[in-house]
Amino acid sequence: MSTKKVSIGAKPTNKPATPTADAWVENRTAADAHETMKRLTIDVPESLHRAIKSQCAMRGTKIADEVRELLLQKYGNH
Repeated sequence: MSTKKVSIGAKPTNKPATPTADAWVENRTAADAHETMKRLTIDVPESLHRAIKSQCAMRGTKIADEVRELLLQKYGNH
């Protein structure tokens, strides 16, 4: 009968935790924006999301950039 050896890693340290995703979103800024960015979450039908995603992929753009541009066209750049 053989025995299996299990090694136990080093004891965890009390290093400060890395920033959470929420903290990153709260503190990030876009390279071309001069004001703080805020997150906007919306629900869209799956078929609409698929159409948006495929069109953006063909143009080589990001969905967020396209939606941001549409919102600026509708509501202006105040």
